[in-house]
Amino acid sequence: MTNLLKIPTWADEENVHAIVETPRGSTCKLDFDPKLRVFTLAKPLMAGLTYPYDWGFIPSTKAQDGDPLDVLVIHDAQTYPGVVLRCRPVGILEVEQTSKGKKERNDRVFAVPDRSPLETDLKDIRHLPSRAREELERFFRATNALEDKELEFLGWRGPKQAAKTIKRLSA
Repeated sequence: MTNLLKIPTWADEENVHAIVETPRGSTCKLDFDPKLRVFTLAKPLMAGLTYPYDWGFIPSTKAQDGDPLDVLVIHDAQTYPGVVLRCRPVGILEVEQTSKGKKERNDRVFAVPDRSPLETDLKDIRHLPSRAREELERFFRATNALEDKELEFLGWRGPKQAAKTIKRLSA
């Protein structure tokens, strides 16, 4: 299998590549293991919790936590681990994570696939209804509820800040 971490970050001037690790509807989190070059079980979610959209990473980036930059791809299509989606960043949720007394940034980029007709109108994550953004924050808290991690949401930013962060963290 190709080393998905090494795929170029940018597909073109506006779109990034997003690698799906955990497809929407999944009841467990999967991670790409670069040594084995396969997807492995990272953790099961709490009973009743599922991923609302595809979860993955932006390749050839490195966030403060040492992993590639996280991305939540908002669309209605069914995918599977390893799918490479060409996406337009629509925003970022800036997050500070505390684990074992250590604070670090662990931001989440939001993107929509360039070939997703239902989501093409979403240009800025801040245009989602406040209830939808609140539900996403609750989802992120719930996925970490059984771990010794605290999340502090620093704010929702638009597509320009998302692109700036992606460029800054590109390897």
